[in-house]
Amino acid sequence: MATRVVLADDDVLLRQGIASLLREAGYEVAGEAGDGPALRELVATEKPDVAVIDIRMPPTNTTEGLNVAAEIRATTPKTGVLLLSNHVDVDTAMELLEGGEGIGYLLKSRVLDSADFIDAVERVGRGGSVVDPGLVQELVAERHRADPLAELTAREREVLALMAEGRSNSGIAQQLWITEGGVEKHVRSILSKLQLPATADDHRRVLAVVKFLESR
Repeated sequence: MATRVVLADDDVLLRQGIASLLREAGYEVAGEAGDGPALRELVATEKPDVAVIDIRMPPTNTTEGLNVAAEIRATTPKTGVLLLSNHVDVDTAMELLEGGEGIGYLLKSRVLDSADFIDAVERVGRGGSVVDPGLVQELVAERHRADPLAELTAREREVLALMAEGRSNSGIAQQLWITEGGVEKHVRSILSKLQLPATADDHRRVLAVVKFLESR
């Protein structure tokens, strides 16, 4: 039996285009909806294998699709859900992907690559998960932005780790086989990159160590 799919998007042309792609790939399009309430009714009556849903739909044009997706996951967990979005929304995507199996998140631009899109539908239908590459890049970038040590060089990280052990500049120099003046230069760079307030150097060193420990 062909995998049964329902589509929900208020963009009629996009919805029809997706429906055409699915039919050509051998899927049965069991129904289409243009808003949240219609999607709820469609899922209840058709009991599809997969629901392809736009995150933003009438009547709220905010997270209506996401809300219905959550209801589907709660009431019919075996129904795969593939959400589509115009933009990467990390929080929304992570909330969705925490649902586990049979779940996916794709940017609408990915639909233009029919092979990628059909592959995503197939994987979700089999109980797998799909994560748009754009979301992965955004998560990596967000983690990089959130990491207070991201701007430090490898040598500066070594110096900071030894600072965390309570070593003096002299002790760090001996451990790394560099001059004490070189250590002082690295320490100044570390304090500058961590944007620590210009207080007493000893206090700034403590604050730097705190950031180091918090990031582990």
